[in-house]
Amino acid sequence: MAHHNPWPDEGNTGHIWDEDIRELDNPPPLWWMLSFYAGFIMIIFYTLYYPVIPLTDKMGGFTKGLTDWTQINEYNDDYKVLKDWRVAKFADKEEKLASMSVADILKDDELKSYAVATSKMLFGDYCAACHGAGGAGNPNFPVLADDDWLWGGKANQIQASITNGRVGNMPARGMMGNLTDEDIDHVTDYVVALSEGKGNDAQYAAGKAVFAKGMCLACHGPTGKPLAPAGAANLTDQVWRFSSDREEIKNVITYGVNVKKNGEYIKGTRQAIMPAFKERLPNPEVNIKRLAVYVHELGGGQ
Repeated sequence: MAHHNPWPDEGNTGHIWDEDIRELDNPPPLWWMLSFYAGFIMIIFYTLYYPVIPLTDKMGGFTKGLTDWTQINEYNDDYKVLKDWRVAKFADKEEKLASMSVADILKDDELKSYAVATSKMLFGDYCAACHGAGGAGNPNFPVLADDDWLWGGKANQIQASITNGRVGNMPARGMMGNLTDEDIDHVTDYVVALSEGKGNDAQYAAGKAVFAKGMCLACHGPTGKPLAPAGAANLTDQVWRFSSDREEIKNVITYGVNVKKNGEYIKGTRQAIMPAFKERLPNPEVNIKRLAVYVHELGGGQ
């Protein structure tokens, strides 16, 4: 950088490089200055118009602005517009859902498709935590996408399950005193054999006798198939409510399901409770039907 200024009257800053490259000191264009000052005006306007300045809780939390605008208020206003539009657009279908039975909805392809499409968010919010995405079932919770039902897979039965909930019930055979440890081992082996189609093999005769002695057949049926859907598992397929592990099966036989003593669950008992959704869901009269159709159509509805 040169130490002399060959152009003293040019209006440069005196900074010169490579003999003739210099830094000028010209004023900014008028349009730029106007924009610059307009920016300050906009800051003042923005500060007055919008909630900007944080305050203490005693002072109101923040300045409200001239219009009391907030993102939440804008969101609520926009959501109301969308909701009103949806109500107007789908009012006829919603009226049909409210007036028709689940069985009749399933017969109407267009209405059934509408119910399924509008149930996905409901299922995700209220059901997927236990039953998994798409009804695939999380560990220790029933799968809804197969054709194995504890309480029945017909439309009205699914609706009843969602409405009133379900509470599993199996006595603790090991706690009742009518089965010895040896009996429980025998019947456990027999239950495993039933799921493998080997229930009639001679080596499981002792377990079959215990199955009758312990009155297991009263709920699970003489051959391991319940005579009616009433919460009892089908022991002849390979679908397990909790686990196919032999020790887990033995544990369920020993300590039962939802067994209480003095108002408390006994140690080792399995808990199987589905809450009632008639008071949990918004607009339950319609949304229970909507979910019943969705569950029925997951792949295993009867």
